[in-house]
Amino acid sequence: MANDRSNSNEYTGPLRRLLLAVLILLLGATFLLWRIDSPRVERFRAQITDALVPNLDWAMAPVTGTVNLLRDFQSYQRLAEQNQELRSELRQMQAWKEAALQLEQENARLLDLNKVRLDPRLTFITGVVLADSGSPFRQSVLLNVGARDGLLDGWATMDGIGLVGRISGVAENTARVILLTDATSRIPATIQPSGQRAIVAGDNTIAPPIDFLENPDLVRPGDRVISSGDGGVFPAGLLIGQVAADPGGRLRVRLAADYERLEFLRVLRHYGTENVSDTAKLITADGPVAETDTAVTE
Repeated sequence: MANDRSNSNEYTGPLRRLLLAVLILLLGATFLLWRIDSPRVERFRAQITDALVPNLDWAMAPVTGTVNLLRDFQSYQRLAEQNQELRSELRQMQAWKEAALQLEQENARLLDLNKVRLDPRLTFITGVVLADSGSPFRQSVLLNVGARDGLLDGWATMDGIGLVGRISGVAENTARVILLTDATSRIPATIQPSGQRAIVAGDNTIAPPIDFLENPDLVRPGDRVISSGDGGVFPAGLLIGQVAADPGGRLRVRLAADYERLEFLRVLRHYGTENVSDTAKLITADGPVAETDTAVTE
């Protein structure tokens, strides 16, 4: 038994080395044959490729199936994540919708209780933004409405959400709008809910600073900033933005209007509040009430 095993080991070792040498020679010959740049060799290579590659589809099928399965799994995973995000956003939207409905109902009840009479003169005309000045020292846009549409200097302009600026220069068919971010812009404002009065002063940045604030300790980032109506130029209650603090600690306004996409602007027709010129007569000895009392006495 020992001799048989030793004989098998003696034949197996050389046979393995011989097969390894033959394999190396075949691989080397194949490599050299593949590197030879000759038309005959090129045709031979093409024939070998045509004969072998189509027959290897069965061998590549598991690899191709595995790759497609991994891609489908990754796509399904992305779809699951997007579906989860959409569900979360849908829940938020439902909560916002419920809050908006409650606010709308509350506003309707308050208007009905207080018999609030809205100003019928506060209408608007919509204009298309034709061009932007593009100057770093003067920020303004041009509208395609003008004197023919009844525009006047000083009227407020909005983008549908927030205050954008005021009319400054009216031609027959066009009008210039000075933006709130312009260095010449000064807007009287009220900060809610504290009721603090301030001035939103443009400084050619996208977030104008808040100046002349009465009590800064009562103002917090996130408070609403609306127009106060002081001076009678702008109507009161127009949304300007929210309070924000810059890295230096200075209070600024994060504007509600989208200044990156100003395509249409609403120009509010506002002729100012009516001035009271005839004051009411006081109840004095010389007034009508005193004369009536004298007549009754007589």
